Amino acid sequence: MWSVDAAGPPGTELDDEALTGCYARSTQPIVRVNFVTSVDGAVEVDGYSKGLSGPADKRVFGILRKVCDALLVGAGTMRHEGYRAVTLDEPRRAWRLARGLPATPTLVVVSASLAVDPGAPVFTAAPVRPVVLTTAAAGAPPGLDEVADVVRVGEREVDLVAGLAALRERGLDQILCEGGPHLFGALTAADLVDELCLTVSPLLAGAKAGRISAGPHREGGPVPLRLRHSLLADDLLLLRYTRVA
Repeated sequence: MWSVDAAGPPGTELDDEALTGCYARSTQPIVRVNFVTSVDGAVEVDGYSKGLSGPADKRVFGILRKVCDALLVGAGTMRHEGYRAVTLDEPRRAWRLARGLPATPTLVVVSASLAVDPGAPVFTAAPVRPVVLTTAAAGAPPGLDEVADVVRVGEREVDLVAGLAALRERGLDQILCEGGPHLFGALTAADLVDELCLTVSPLLAGAKAGRISAGPHREGGPVPLRLRHSLLADDLLLLRYTRVA
């Protein structure tokens, strides 16, 4: 993987230490969103995001998980993409422990209806007890309280502002959202997105697939972003954008 601009002189090859520096933890609480898309804007190929990914994207995926406090994901995406318990390899755990962080980040699942399986390994095998953000109206499936902390924010829709506040009360300041599109859209509509890490895959997927963002309309117009770096790996382009201060 090579730097194209701000991450170093053009053509600089990045090792894991340098790549971690490109995605360093913020000094402020942030919500960072990570997505992969085709050149023509598709969020998946044949129904799954892995059809757009590649080794460099997976490498950045691992770095982003290493540096976050909490991994935020919608329940539908968790089921569809077949999430397992969030774990890190030994070097990444050691990196976190050396900086006073828990060995693994906390999984946070967003589910308005609590349509989750408490017996799934994503809960039962989790090294850190997951959190589920849900609504007051949702009925909890039997056994969920035994494997996760259920936080109710909002009556019939998850109040993401209150949900993020609850996470930050737990010390979870660096939040990484991996989707899906409806959760990304809801975060954008609520003006909660601070960073977007976007991998552009060199594919034309056609018009059938959806976009990386879906759901409610955002009032107030588009959010201006600034490109912080661009990385190139073969024909895969990895971009990091932050909000304009």
